[in-house]
Amino acid sequence: MVKVDKFIPKAIDKIQQQIDGRAIIALSGGVDSSVCAILAHRAIGDKLTPIYIDTGLMRKGETERIKEIFSDMNLQVVDAKDRFLSALAGIEDPEEKRKAVGEAFIRVFEDEAKLLKAEYLIQGTIYPDRIESEGGIKSHHNVGGLPSVMDFKAIVEPIDDLYKDEVREVARALELPHEISERMPFPGPGLSVRIVGKVTEELVDAVREANAIVEEELVEQFHPWQTFAAIVGKGTGVKGDVRVHGWIVAVRAVGSRDGMTAEAMELPWSVLRTIESRITAEIPSVARVLYDLTPKPPATIEFE
Repeated sequence: MVKVDKFIPKAIDKIQQQIDGRAIIALSGGVDSSVCAILAHRAIGDKLTPIYIDTGLMRKGETERIKEIFSDMNLQVVDAKDRFLSALAGIEDPEEKRKAVGEAFIRVFEDEAKLLKAEYLIQGTIYPDRIESEGGIKSHHNVGGLPSVMDFKAIVEPIDDLYKDEVREVARALELPHEISERMPFPGPGLSVRIVGKVTEELVDAVREANAIVEEELVEQFHPWQTFAAIVGKGTGVKGDVRVHGWIVAVRAVGSRDGMTAEAMELPWSVLRTIESRITAEIPSVARVLYDLTPKPPATIEFE
């Protein structure tokens, strides 16, 4: 486990050594990027500009909440929804999705950096991101999904040797709000990897609502490492005595320590039935709901 009292000053010192000029940080509001933002701000002060990119692939209410939490850090919010949906148009392969999102992120950050005259990009890559990308398990948008040519002097990754539970320890030591330090992991490519196959605005809207329902029913009561909903295909159903061919939503809830392995949670049947009932009633395009029992390995936590 990381020794927080030693890690924090070393990380600040390392950032100061790596950055000679202005920098931007990719701030998503997750614990990884939030920890990096605080460390970088302590290291280089007002030479840092945090940037939150609204990709249109975020969870329900997320952009509004991030604006509130980080209002005192000169946070810049960039609306890039159309750009990301365009980049993903027609793509089915999960790796290609991640690479498309990774490239779109970098190009938006390059545009913003030029306006700010910033030459460095800071991001919250952690150790499992590197392991999974380098091992070919999946390309993280901020590691294997990055384009080979980028218009930055350097990409700075202050916590890339830490596991998620270690990052949380650092977050608590930095006195980040509980809402941030204990926040569930959320994939960098957002809801695009919670849609198996092609991404459309209609599907993003549907899976966003399904995710919100799952989180409302499970997070506070069961405290999962990660829980979410994914659209995995189409199936036949009946709604209002009419036969429909609607979306199939798979629900995932796992316990884990660091995300490298995970076990499906044994949820009460009544809770699963409530989730199923809400999703099929509140999202007209959904015909059926499944619960994923598969541990990691052999499955990954996300479906893509």
